[in-house]
Amino acid sequence: MASTLELTLLYLFAAVIGVVLCRLAKLPPMLGYLAVGIVIGPNALALAKDSAGIEYLAEFGVVFLMFVIGLEFNLPKLRSMRSLVFGLGLSQVTLTMAATLVGHLALGAGLAWLSANGMTGMEGGLLGWGIDWQSAVALGGALAMSSTAIVVKMMADRIELDTEHGRRVMGVLLFQDLAVVPLLVLIPALGDSAAEMTETLGWAFAKAALLLAILLAGGQRVMHLWLKLVARRQSEELFMMNVLLVTLGLAWLTEHFGLSLALGAFVAGMLIAETDYKHQVETDIRPFHDLLLGLFFITIGMKLDWHSLVDSWALVLVLATLPVLFKLGLVTALAKAFGAPTGVALRTGLYLAQAGEFGFVLVTLATEHHLIPTRVESPLLAAMVLSMLATPLIIQYSNRIVMRVSSTDWLMQSLAMTKIATRAINADRHVIICGYGRSGQNLARLLEQEGIPYMALDLDPDRVQQAQAAGQHVSFGDATRLQSLQAAGLARASALVVTYPHTASARKILSLVREHAPQVPVAVRTIDDAHLDELQQAGATAVVPEALEGSLMLASQTLALVGVPIRRVIRLVQDQRIARYGLLRGYFHGADDDSVDELELQRLRSVTLTPDAAAIGRTLEEALHEVLIDVTVVSVRRASGRVETPSMGLKLDAGDTLVISGRPQALARAETLLLKG
Repeated sequence: MASTLELTLLYLFAAVIGVVLCRLAKLPPMLGYLAVGIVIGPNALALAKDSAGIEYLAEFGVVFLMFVIGLEFNLPKLRSMRSLVFGLGLSQVTLTMAATLVGHLALGAGLAWLSANGMTGMEGGLLGWGIDWQSAVALGGALAMSSTAIVVKMMADRIELDTEHGRRVMGVLLFQDLAVVPLLVLIPALGDSAAEMTETLGWAFAKAALLLAILLAGGQRVMHLWLKLVARRQSEELFMMNVLLVTLGLAWLTEHFGLSLALGAFVAGMLIAETDYKHQVETDIRPFHDLLLGLFFITIGMKLDWHSLVDSWALVLVLATLPVLFKLGLVTALAKAFGAPTGVALRTGLYLAQAGEFGFVLVTLATEHHLIPTRVESPLLAAMVLSMLATPLIIQYSNRIVMRVSSTDWLMQSLAMTKIATRAINADRHVIICGYGRSGQNLARLLEQEGIPYMALDLDPDRVQQAQAAGQHVSFGDATRLQSLQAAGLARASALVVTYPHTASARKILSLVREHAPQVPVAVRTIDDAHLDELQQAGATAVVPEALEGSLMLASQTLALVGVPIRRVIRLVQDQRIARYGLLRGYFHGADDDSVDELELQRLRSVTLTPDAAAIGRTLEEALHEVLIDVTVVSVRRASGRVETPSMGLKLDAGDTLVISGRPQALARAETLLLKG
């Protein structure tokens, strides 16, 4: 009999191995947890028996999952998405449960007819299924769930959260998560008699309504004051302990009232979501949430019996395919009914067709209350795992599926590209602005003042409509798609700017530009300089971190306020930029830089190697060995457009552009050496 410590170490070791393998295969970590649970479980290698202590610990994973979901359910967000959450989402959950119940009744009627016609071997249930209407309701609730963890992660990676189908998917997922709260109360009551169930549900909802009314009426103000009081102590440990106390305390309170632990955690999240400390709490709670939820999925995997999978492979196959196809059809039809174009509706259905993590919770709860036969639990869980395993592939190929199935989607995409191309058709040597938020709009105003043409792409239809009405050169388009960039005149552009701080999106855009228009320089905005080198290696000509620029402006204002001369302030700020930005080691000389003070300052000069330049075929050290003491090579932009970090052994080719820094005489000598030898 293994000790609790040994079991915990085994779980953690298995979790690490599973997550590492999933990362290597670019799959969601959740699937790794499920896989290692199957391997170490009592039905496979039997390295760990089902431990009640560990399983109870894993239940806290669900508690923290509900807490994180509660953080997302602030009232302003719900109001802004009410048509999607309470329209599309509510319809999907209720119709899925209703269809499951109707399907059960139809199956029961079919079995009764078979029995009446002498086929007595099948009245006990199809393939050993045999469930009643209460079980059908519980199964319908589990079937209605989709995987928030997998879908949101993949949409974030694919930069699709703000797309038309992305907003619909998020609305449905939010309602599914909200629907878990009453389902956690409903399922245990389904095992009682009709009278007992009515009484239990009545008391449960009455207590829930009373408790929620008390907590939500004055709870938000109390929570804000309490968190503010704790935050003033300026102790990270105290703040973290307080978050755990609030979460687990409210979970205990709701359980004490005869409700579920998860409901209390959900309420705690909702209360904190209305305070100024929401984002800090999200950051602090994430490690606990991820770790404990991982333990929960390991325990789910341990419940799978591969022997029953072999014996009931046909049932597993049916349970893995029919629900997916049903949800795909239902969600697509509902999205279409709520006004989505065919392509958007089909994408929404593809993204939501799989089973979800709360489906596991509801199936496990239903089994514990004898609503689902134990012999059915393993095939059912296995089918849910298979549908989740297929999700990354379905999402990855969703665009191909939609384009093949929906001719109208292809036509609408072509129309959108045509609109972009029409606006950009006369633009030449223009700037493509990716993202038309505040930064993009400020950049556009400066470009207009200088008479430089631009073309902006943005995914917010309201913003695009307002900007177009104001006569600005903006189109609705996804800058991470090659078709949008080409329609915006990428090949003719003089520069491209990514104005929103999203590293994954910037990398995708850089990859497209480097492959299809390497001569176009790209500037990228980031939050801080953590990804500066990574983005430069990906092909960014310039990377501008917000945090660095904000700190430099704050420092310059402070120095000016305490009496430091303005010229010295500018020099200090410039020196700090030089330490961070490769392209700002100096400045490019202009006609207004010929004052006595300016002539001896370091500056930048760009030198492009002509086909007959002396430096072609030589290394930087060989070409510039005479002036390396006085001149610094800041960057080398290849003829292909790729920017490389200069090294003395770098060989030079025709068309390469060197940015060199130094004083005027040294720069003139370096240019002569590069071009004439």
